[in-house]
Amino acid sequence: MSGSVLGNNFTVTTWGESHGRGIGAVVDGCPAGLVMNEEIIQQFLDRRKPGQSKYSTPRKEGDKVTVFSGIFEGRTTGTPISLAVLNENQRSGDYSEIASMYRPGHADYTFDSKYGFRDYRGGGRSSGRETIGRVAAGAIAISILKELGITVAAYTRSIGNISIDYSKFDESLIKQGPLYMPDAQASQKAEDFLVNTMKNQDSAGGVIECVVTGMPAGVGEPVFDKLDACLAKAVMSIGAVKGVEIGDGFDVATALGSTNNDAFAIDDSGRISKKTNHSGGILGGMSDSDKIILRAAIKPTPSISKTQETVNKSGENITVNIKGRHDPIIVPRAVVVVESMVAITLVDLLFSNMHSNMDNIKKIYPVS
Repeated sequence: MSGSVLGNNFTVTTWGESHGRGIGAVVDGCPAGLVMNEEIIQQFLDRRKPGQSKYSTPRKEGDKVTVFSGIFEGRTTGTPISLAVLNENQRSGDYSEIASMYRPGHADYTFDSKYGFRDYRGGGRSSGRETIGRVAAGAIAISILKELGITVAAYTRSIGNISIDYSKFDESLIKQGPLYMPDAQASQKAEDFLVNTMKNQDSAGGVIECVVTGMPAGVGEPVFDKLDACLAKAVMSIGAVKGVEIGDGFDVATALGSTNNDAFAIDDSGRISKKTNHSGGILGGMSDSDKIILRAAIKPTPSISKTQETVNKSGENITVNIKGRHDPIIVPRAVVVVESMVAITLVDLLFSNMHSNMDNIKKIYPVS
């Protein structure tokens, strides 16, 4: 299987299946000397682990990370960082009935079509547990960005048709509330909506918004490796994501050039800035030093108890009621995943940007 590696200078390789021995990642290209330990990585994994509220799967997993290489005495060594999380609460029997059928909304059919074989225990590599490796790597990437004065913060923007009111934005609710929604009133409405959805044996989707601050201008390549293109690929690679937009996103289709263009100005400190940010912090595939604003559309959890139509391997039309322990909504647990994928992409392109001109190279290798 190809496609398990992301990045060119800061690379992340994930491995493992949802019901195998464990899940993990190898992170290569991390510079030596970064303060890092298992506790820092664990804080990020705790944000995505199951069983934290009634709106996530009741599967009880500690998701305890173990680092095998690349970190010594609390700092990175510059060598590949290898880490793993063992699966402790598999109930593979919950999936035995679906071994011969294709679940609607899942990768069952496409996996069989590609490989002629699939791991039906929770989806194998297509399971949401694969994101453990991404989040662990994201913890390292976010720590690198922090050293550079760059912050990445994601949160739930909407669930179903319930969206936050930016005038009521409360940052403290992002990590304290069960839905990671920074608007108490909208969060309560969303909880009521989810309770009713669960009663109907159904699931819901939503939108995650991610904001990057402190990004310098000029990061990203102007052709195939545009910053927005790389971000879109990274975030779209998350299994539940079905759409990504930057800045005004799809609203630009109904805008006029005179209103969509961001006027430049010299700010009070004498630096070039923009009066608006319709671009979402990216122009011509490169960062423009403004806030990068990205949104990801998350589909409803495909595993639901409600009766659905499907087919089996014998070519028969059948109905299915998915059993097992599943999230009624993926959005809250995916917030840290989106955050991680954005951070990994930024670090990779920042490292690439270091040799974009001779002045940068001379700073690293000054003439004696």
